[in-house]
Amino acid sequence: MSNASPQLELSPGLTIGYRAPLARTESGITLGRGTHFLLGRNGRGKTTLLRTVARSLRELGGEISRSGRVRYIPEDLGFDDELNARAIFTALIPRQRLQKALDLAERIELDARKPYRKLSTGNRRKTNLIVAEFSLDPRQPNILLLDEPLSGLDAYARQQFEEIWADRGGNTLRLVSCHPDYDSMEMPSALVIQGDRILHTLDQDQTWSQLKSLLN
Repeated sequence: MSNASPQLELSPGLTIGYRAPLARTESGITLGRGTHFLLGRNGRGKTTLLRTVARSLRELGGEISRSGRVRYIPEDLGFDDELNARAIFTALIPRQRLQKALDLAERIELDARKPYRKLSTGNRRKTNLIVAEFSLDPRQPNILLLDEPLSGLDAYARQQFEEIWADRGGNTLRLVSCHPDYDSMEMPSALVIQGDRILHTLDQDQTWSQLKSLLN
């Protein structure tokens, strides 16, 4: 296993958007391994920022430095309708991690033998998240970008993935865009899009109840 740590650096003046700017950083932001949440009202640039980090959009100004293998999981990720989750896992997850992925699927009540087209939105999200987490390469640093992964999940499944994300060991940096639905959700590191500014707020004890007042 590699001892290298993933890192993501947003330069001062990083500007994101399509033809017109949506948001920009005023000072530099550096993120290391662990989970960082991405918060903002709809249309303020959360997906745009993730796509820019993933290199599917270009910066309008400034720079992004990435140290690690970048993987972007969009909100609308889908697989072949006729494949079942087990077949998807077998194709995309290394053999030595496959059984743990199947065990998690069973715990969160994902029927791994049902065709993807017959899965509910929540169970499709479970499938996508299991692929994302268990296909990470432990031999190198990883940067995992997750766009609204919790939408449609039941409370128990959310808890299982939040526990995975809370582990600050390993060699993965996660940037997770989400709309939390309970005030006590812990968010010790968060990127907040406030108006047209991208801010980083860091506090071991901060929760969603404290952060949501920053959104405008």
